[in-house]
Amino acid sequence: MSVLFDPVQAEPAFRLVARTIEEKILAGEIAPGDPLPSEAKLGEQLGVNRSTVREAIRVLEQNGFVRREVGRKKLFASIPESDAISRRLTAAMVLHQVTFEELWEAMFALEPAAAASAAHRSDADDLAAIEKNLEATRQALQDSTSLTKLDIEFHELVAKATRNRAIQVARLPLSELFYPPFYRVMSRLNAGQRLMVAHEAIYEAIRDHDEKRAREWMEKHIQDFKRGYELANLDMSSPVDMPEK
Repeated sequence: MSVLFDPVQAEPAFRLVARTIEEKILAGEIAPGDPLPSEAKLGEQLGVNRSTVREAIRVLEQNGFVRREVGRKKLFASIPESDAISRRLTAAMVLHQVTFEELWEAMFALEPAAAASAAHRSDADDLAAIEKNLEATRQALQDSTSLTKLDIEFHELVAKATRNRAIQVARLPLSELFYPPFYRVMSRLNAGQRLMVAHEAIYEAIRDHDEKRAREWMEKHIQDFKRGYELANLDMSSPVDMPEK
């Protein structure tokens, strides 16, 4: 039996250059804030022409690994912002047609863990911020748009209180896709009071440093989202959409 092979696709030189520089930054050989050689010197060291280096730098700038100071041509290594990473992951999930059901399962795993961690590590500033959010939520129970924004903010504040950067970064793209569609639930169902009860219970558990109770109430809250989605006759198996900015 003869085996057929597809033609080998050579990787563009600029991508190889970009990956080479990115790997040195990730390995710590180039620290964030360190200046990079000029395009001419990079081309000389890497054995490529300046146009290839320029295209590689463009890719690195887009991905947040390289920056230029305002008014200067000098290049510096940098750390990608969490929001930039989140946007790329969000776009990837939309392109892969991830469903609301899949997002819900991911959030059901992550948000209760965040609540428990917040109960363990939160401080007075965290509690004050959540209290402020709860007061605003009480004033917005009949306003679906404001209520949805405050719900998103509540979960962000809980994540911040974890002091866990891995949790904060991991939940960003999920949150960006998962919570905004909640407006469709809030606008079809009178769910504000139920949301308020859950948020207050989660806050009280965090305030009391009761990790088990914080986890359990967050689980109930995320389960309520799915229940509300189904009661509003919305299809959990439908692919998510790119959120509007």
